Amino acid sequence: MARITLDHIRHAYGPNPQADTDYALREVHHEWKDGGAYALLGPSGCGKTTLLNIISGLLQPSHGRILFDGKDVTDLSTQARNIAQVFQFPVVYDTMSVYDNLAFPLRNRGVAEADVDRRVKEMLEIIDLSDRAKRKAQGLTADQKQKISLGRGLVRNDVNAILFDEPLTVIDPHMKWVLRSQLKRLHKQLGFTMVYVTHDQTEALTFADKVVVMYEGQIVQIGTPAELFEKPRHTFVGYFIGSPGMNVMPVSLDGARAVVGSQDIALAEAPKSVAGDRLQLGIRPEFIRIGREGMPVRIDRVEDIGRRKIVRADFEGRPIAIVASEDVEIPAEPKIAFDPAGVHIYVNSWLAGSPATAGEA
Repeated sequence: MARITLDHIRHAYGPNPQADTDYALREVHHEWKDGGAYALLGPSGCGKTTLLNIISGLLQPSHGRILFDGKDVTDLSTQARNIAQVFQFPVVYDTMSVYDNLAFPLRNRGVAEADVDRRVKEMLEIIDLSDRAKRKAQGLTADQKQKISLGRGLVRNDVNAILFDEPLTVIDPHMKWVLRSQLKRLHKQLGFTMVYVTHDQTEALTFADKVVVMYEGQIVQIGTPAELFEKPRHTFVGYFIGSPGMNVMPVSLDGARAVVGSQDIALAEAPKSVAGDRLQLGIRPEFIRIGREGMPVRIDRVEDIGRRKIVRADFEGRPIAIVASEDVEIPAEPKIAFDPAGVHIYVNSWLAGSPATAGEA
């Protein structure tokens, strides 16, 4: 396993980059702990796979260095870095049996056959392919082939890190849940440094100890699932994490009160460092109460999703989402109240009082 240091990494695919917008990956400067489980989360094109490929050695950064346990590996190949990587689409040897596919990376490194047999059989159980061990991979379904790819990445116990690039795309929903749980268990058991790329917040939040949220080529926050939910450091994090995401609306400030349209909203405290071009208020739907007291809203629709309702409404001319339990009565003239502890103020999209950086992992 390895401690991974990203030392002022930047990458541009075109020549002579000048502005930030020329870079597919803006400057990243972080250290990820040995044995940590990290998820790179963000929309398509945000730089997740670029960063993963720089870590693995498939791509050399335009600027900066990659260090494993303090050793500069920037110019080393994937093989020299001792990395295992699992890609979005299955990469298997169709003419080999399932058993031999899993055994290949071990045999290639001269592992004793008895140890090969033990580890392969353990992995066959984990990925639920024991009954197909002797079958050639050619006749298997796409999700079965991807399980082989996952197994081949996990079967080694000598790697510095295991990197996953959206590995569950072709897996059916139930098996996704099973494999995520198994990956989490294996991480706790074996202690590998794991980096998992996904655009699916459920995958990220259930797999990782720390989630690395990326947006427009930069890391905007690194935190636990609870930290990302309770205190998003960037409006994108609030929007992207949660279902529905955080409500964001323009605001002006009057001491410890926020003004939205004609309404004053109490804050837990007066925010600091609020000089900027654009002030916004962010509040998650879970921190809004609906009833007969508070600020008036006009309800557009109510979505009943089982144990809770999502109320879509208009507040001071802007759409707002409210989460209510299934037994909450919605009055004919509804009003809402904000929990001050759940209200955040953002300056130019960043949480007031925090620097425009994601912090340390």
